[in-house]
Amino acid sequence: MRISFEIFPPKSLDDAQPLWDSLAALDSLRPAYVSVTYGAGGSTKDRTLATLRRLVEDTSIPTAGHLTCVGASRAQVQAVAADFATAGVTRILALRGDAPGGPGTAYEPHPEGFRSAGEMIAGIKQVANVDVLVSAYPERHPDSPSFEADLDTLASKVDAGASEALTQFFFNNDDYLRFVERVRARGIDIPIVAGIMPIQDFRQISGFAAKCGASIPERLAARFAGLEDDETTRRLVAANVAAEQVLGLVEAGVTDFHFYTMNRPDLAYSICRLLDIHPQHIALAA
Repeated sequence: MRISFEIFPPKSLDDAQPLWDSLAALDSLRPAYVSVTYGAGGSTKDRTLATLRRLVEDTSIPTAGHLTCVGASRAQVQAVAADFATAGVTRILALRGDAPGGPGTAYEPHPEGFRSAGEMIAGIKQVANVDVLVSAYPERHPDSPSFEADLDTLASKVDAGASEALTQFFFNNDDYLRFVERVRARGIDIPIVAGIMPIQDFRQISGFAAKCGASIPERLAARFAGLEDDETTRRLVAANVAAEQVLGLVEAGVTDFHFYTMNRPDLAYSICRLLDIHPQHIALAA
């Protein structure tokens, strides 16, 4: 099994230490990489770069930096990509980014910017010797008119040099498996990594899902009902739900997983222990 994790840059020193303490445990799991998000319009650019540098300097975890092109010129995006590579970042997750007006708002590129993720990937490749990762949507991108249009977009990203796709989170495994079938039928052969979102706060995740077009089964709502003020039970349920989802995918032959940690890597670590991914197991298998 190949695993990776997403974090976002801490807002303050008080937020940072618990995160770094938890990342030390994830380091022992030998993840393929940890990715660090990039705020809308580059709002966290400096904190993203600082977090990536600390990961490179203080851990053995390979890194992936998120990068968007909304509201930025080609030169600005390429400068950030070059800074990432200079810092030792080995992967960049290239994202067009959300339109400032939110879902349903037409994307307007910067007058001197990239018009698409495909153009952005080519631009990154010009200035940084990194692997470029991209996003994929098992339940269709909310701005896309059809699944075929989504596949066209993914194919253009691969043609531009993308080497791996990370999916938006999903809770119906069949949605992911059907999506991969469509991707393979289209002749796209890069890894399609399953994005897993542990449900730490059901109301929050429901809001995220509504924005990105991810559906939530009623059975999950029932499992979290009444736990709003019971964090201990909620975390136990979240760990088990995520582990059950991953095990179901493993049974279907899936091997690559990306965990959206919401800066609670300790929960992601617990899930990996439930899945029998832990330091002792890795040492025995090495």
